[in-house]
Amino acid sequence: MKTHLFGLTLPVAYWIKQGLLLCLFFANILFATSIYAQQFENKTIKAEPMVKEISRTGKLDFKRTLNLSFKTSGYLEKLNIDEGESFVKGQLLAQLDSEELTAEKNASYARLLQAKREVRRIKTLLSKNLSSQQALDDASTLVETTRASHKIAQYNLDKSQLFAPYNGVVLTRFTELGELQSPNQTVLKIAAIENNLVVRVALTAAEVNLVKLQQKVDVNLATFGLVNGTVSKVPAIADQQSHLFTIEVLLDNLRVNQVVVGQLAHVFIDALTETITYQLPLEALNSVDNQGRALIMVLDADSTVAESYHQQAFSITQLSNEYIYLSAQPSSLPLTIVTRGWQHLVLENKQLDEYQ
Repeated sequence: MKTHLFGLTLPVAYWIKQGLLLCLFFANILFATSIYAQQFENKTIKAEPMVKEISRTGKLDFKRTLNLSFKTSGYLEKLNIDEGESFVKGQLLAQLDSEELTAEKNASYARLLQAKREVRRIKTLLSKNLSSQQALDDASTLVETTRASHKIAQYNLDKSQLFAPYNGVVLTRFTELGELQSPNQTVLKIAAIENNLVVRVALTAAEVNLVKLQQKVDVNLATFGLVNGTVSKVPAIADQQSHLFTIEVLLDNLRVNQVVVGQLAHVFIDALTETITYQLPLEALNSVDNQGRALIMVLDADSTVAESYHQQAFSITQLSNEYIYLSAQPSSLPLTIVTRGWQHLVLENKQLDEYQ
């Protein structure tokens, strides 16, 4: 004898009940989807070469300095600048006692005039056949040698003064007024104040191959903040002791009076590698499976009627504080992923799997 439910046989009533439950389940899913739809954020990611973030700490320093010294010996008569003071291009910085050099210049000039008079005298005698061509040649040679001596004396007198070759600052002073100076003795050590600040940081051989000249980088200076920098030097050989490559990052448009030379600086370099990856924001990571692969909510490639997502596993190439890099190939197609709201999709898929 068959049991009836609302006048229907049991098998028919059973399937009607299951159908109603299934409709109710999908209605709940559609309702939840309508609630959370505004919370979903999608992003299309292309397979591109991976950017490796290099972070190093170095010291702020001058790219180039200049040691100023006199060409000739003499006593220091003027010193118009001191350590830490700034100067402008063309300013007189120091000067020797030029009395001896001036006397030598005047003496060489007198010898030059005498040599010229001797040439004129011999020419007059030669016209009267009272001298020889050899005497005239010797007198002409003497004019040239005395002229050269006079130029050297004038040059030495000019070099008894030190003028600023550019706008700069004095780093070190090595002498005092009245001291006897020699040609190989440094008087002042100076540095330019414009486009002359660098940060030197050491990189490994693998890292230095990813850095290019004129590459733009970010530099963080204490008490100043983030500034732009440019890679101005990439060495060809490594340091013999550390076996590292020290690069220089030039700080563009930063003057000496704005910072403290010698302070620590943090350099951040985004280096482009040959490894092809998907660069995803870290918030797109759902979880990691037992094999260490990243689980990401991805839009179905063949979804034509409505958006349909599934969770897909990818091999992890690298992790950073902001991004996760997933393994890809140059021919890999772009991915549309869920960066926000994927938790609701994961929950709905789990409920659907449990019902089935």
